[in-house]
Amino acid sequence: MFQLGKTIVSEDIIEKDFICNLSACKGACCIDGDAGAPLDEEEVKILKDIYPEVKPFLRQEGISAIEAQGTHITTEFGDFETPLIDGADCAYVIFDDKKTALCGIEEAYNQGVISWKKPVSCHLYPVRIKQYSEFAAVNYDKWDICDDACVLGKELQVPIYKFVKEALIRKFGEDWYAELETIAKTYK
Repeated sequence: MFQLGKTIVSEDIIEKDFICNLSACKGACCIDGDAGAPLDEEEVKILKDIYPEVKPFLRQEGISAIEAQGTHITTEFGDFETPLIDGADCAYVIFDDKKTALCGIEEAYNQGVISWKKPVSCHLYPVRIKQYSEFAAVNYDKWDICDDACVLGKELQVPIYKFVKEALIRKFGEDWYAELETIAKTYK
């Protein structure tokens, strides 16, 4: 681990390689697991505001889950997450003609209907951020469903921090990312 501003960063995001391989995993991270995507307070407000524009892109099951649970849920620990469909799929998941899970929010963004891409936690994956009072921990979330992404990343020699560059800049800013690149160059 190393410190970068008010973050503590795992070396894994520099050392490990990763490129999502949707043709192999079919977007399993959006349909497996036991929790929705982590959200911050600002994103909760955004989801409420954009839901009417996103709704036409969603599956009926997702609409039903959102209308029953809300555009977000609050966990027993007070954290915010996207709601799930029957404890599995994220309520915002849609599928393409190859049965690959995609994000209905991102589809609305891609079609120019909204200006917000998707929750930053989704955009950052496989990087997870844990906020503490004085700093944020920036870690690699290794999950076996992403083994094909690790293989592809290694084959193409793309470290995690480069794969999620846009999302890291979105979360921490250009200066933070430039410092991370400098550390990565001197690290190896």
